[in-house]
Amino acid sequence: MFLSVAVFLGFSLTSAAGPAEPVAGPSYVAAVYEHHSTLSPQPRVPLSRPAALRHMQANLDVYEEQAARAARQGAQILVFPEDGLQGFNFSRTSISGYLETIPDPQQDNWNPCTEPGRHNNTEVLQRLSCVARRNNLYLVANMADLQPCPLQSSPSSPCPPDGRWQFNTNVAFRSDGQLVARYHKHNLYFEKAFDTPPQPEIITFETPFAGKFGLITCFDILFHEPTVVLVERGVRQLINPTAWMNQLPLLDSIQSQQAFSLGANVTLLTANIRSDHLIMTGSGIYTPFSATYHHARKGDPEEGRLLVARVPVLDPLHVGHSVTSGEGVVRAASTLSSATDSGYCHQESCVDSSHPETTSAGTFISSMMYDPFTFILLNKTEGRLDVCDGTFCCHLQYWQLPQNDSKELYALGAFAGTHTVNGRYALQVCALVRCEGLEASSCGQEVEEAETKMDFQLEGKFGTRYVYPSVLASHLVLEHPEHLEKTSEGRVTMKHSNMTGGLVTACLYGRMYHLDNE
Repeated sequence: MFLSVAVFLGFSLTSAAGPAEPVAGPSYVAAVYEHHSTLSPQPRVPLSRPAALRHMQANLDVYEEQAARAARQGAQILVFPEDGLQGFNFSRTSISGYLETIPDPQQDNWNPCTEPGRHNNTEVLQRLSCVARRNNLYLVANMADLQPCPLQSSPSSPCPPDGRWQFNTNVAFRSDGQLVARYHKHNLYFEKAFDTPPQPEIITFETPFAGKFGLITCFDILFHEPTVVLVERGVRQLINPTAWMNQLPLLDSIQSQQAFSLGANVTLLTANIRSDHLIMTGSGIYTPFSATYHHARKGDPEEGRLLVARVPVLDPLHVGHSVTSGEGVVRAASTLSSATDSGYCHQESCVDSSHPETTSAGTFISSMMYDPFTFILLNKTEGRLDVCDGTFCCHLQYWQLPQNDSKELYALGAFAGTHTVNGRYALQVCALVRCEGLEASSCGQEVEEAETKMDFQLEGKFGTRYVYPSVLASHLVLEHPEHLEKTSEGRVTMKHSNMTGGLVTACLYGRMYHLDNE
């Protein structure tokens, strides 16, 4: 059943690349590398295998350097980003030179570094394996996989016409170079070179220092399979190679990464690509009570960034128990408490009877993230507001701190429905956002800077127990909510004060996974 709990979080945030402060109890040192990849100038033009290997070796050279750096800082596990070796925008044909057939570690006990001749055409696997072995660390990387048909082919998922599967794939290596996991990305994002696997794969691997890790890739983080399935099965540490294109005000990279870590009560290791023209940056090491992250800004050198942090081992057996660390205490930090979804309510029963059912006076519709949000403006320096989209309502109590003469407009928005642009998924969202200008029509647009600091309490009654909180401050800095509370009735409350920067976004992002296919 879904527990009614209050969550009080002592939290540490840092954007530094060095290790975080020591933590009490069992812990390990994790590293992620945000990679500025060497890209193919003509990804639509097929390359020979030797030419494709030369291209990937340039990126592997960087991987090897960064693995050595991470090892010198004590890293026990290192994560590289999605598409980091070959890049993007390939066709199904043009990526052929980059493909390797990756054996299933559950069926094939293989160390590519010590047994290089066992499988042909596996140069990338061999080098990654040797990097892990040479630096004595677990290593996760993303690469392109070729599998012959039939691989679980079925009438609903027939073999592709060219007779082979091509997958966007994560591989994990043990510290001695052994290949221990292979995960095929399930939720593709405009990836014409790759196939969706016939069935969602729930892939984990064990480590001696932290127990079990689960594998996901990029867009997977927004969906129930495989991401939430892993969490429901008790996996508290997820690895997420990503090539994430930032989209403010609700789905910036670090914002969505930290939100998932908090909402799912898990550790998340995310490595992103650095590409200015594709708006890609933002990587981090997140726990429910600490974050080490990097987010480049306009004008920063376009280069890679290694992040290293010591993080606690989260107990997979007691999701709701107290956790103490050097950064603070989490009391009753339960968010996803069972594998059954008893936290749902019928749409008509999700209305908070203690507030007005509708708030039509002063509301307006404006597009945010391609969805029609219902907004109401914050016209005073303090007050209480309610706004509803149908029967789903959001409530805000706020106090704007005194500031200089600059004027900024804010709005409270609500959305309940199915997002249909660049992906399809059902949402209930409460969001407090800074508008781009001083006109209501500018609310919901992308904003990176703000001067207005605000103490607030944001609340909604959700028809799902999967609600992901975030507070994003000026210059793309993460803040942590001082207080988060979820009840068995679906009410989620987020309180925050003493902001270090102006408020860009405060959001409760509810995912109605059960409605995605309706």
